Amino acid sequence: MKRDFLLVGVGGQGTILASDIVAEVGLLAGYDAKKSEIHGMSQRGGSVDSHVRWGARVYSPLAAKGGVDYLVAFELLEAARWAPHLAPGGVAIVNRHRIPPLAVTRAEARYPTEEEVLARFAALDCQALVIEGTQLATELGNPAAAGIVLIGVLSTLLDVDAGDWLAVIARRVPPRFLYLNRRAFNAGREHVGVMSRESP
Repeated sequence: MKRDFLLVGVGGQGTILASDIVAEVGLLAGYDAKKSEIHGMSQRGGSVDSHVRWGARVYSPLAAKGGVDYLVAFELLEAARWAPHLAPGGVAIVNRHRIPPLAVTRAEARYPTEEEVLARFAALDCQALVIEGTQLATELGNPAAAGIVLIGVLSTLLDVDAGDWLAVIARRVPPRFLYLNRRAFNAGREHVGVMSRESP
């Protein structure tokens, strides 16, 4: 069974670390896994995207446009930009966080509303889970852990033991940040439960 992921964000948000974790978890779960990333001006706050693919045998690291199963967006505008890459019935995990690009700060463009972003997913017959990733990470002590919160949410949608995710996180983050990232991962998982209880 294949699983195609696309993780997108802005430089400095931890998109590449998160995609490394997803790829390694796939290997640990027994899949062939491949990853591709584009940093494009990431050091200046530019867009960053990373494809991760799991399968019995994966030949290309890039998923076809319109064929992604899970989109993990670290920022709202990036979520809107990459929405067309989702397959019908796909799931978007969207961090409720805005980083206005230069064109917006110069008043040369308008940042879309959250409703407009979510309408893109509805038009594609995809589910969007809006997550307070940055807020939860900030409450834990470091907004930079928002990506691990989103990974925690993603983990609830996949048939891989939470212990495997935590084992990979332990290998990927510096020891001094491990406690924080474990809490961020669990906060993401718990947030899904809260959302489910609050749904009508």
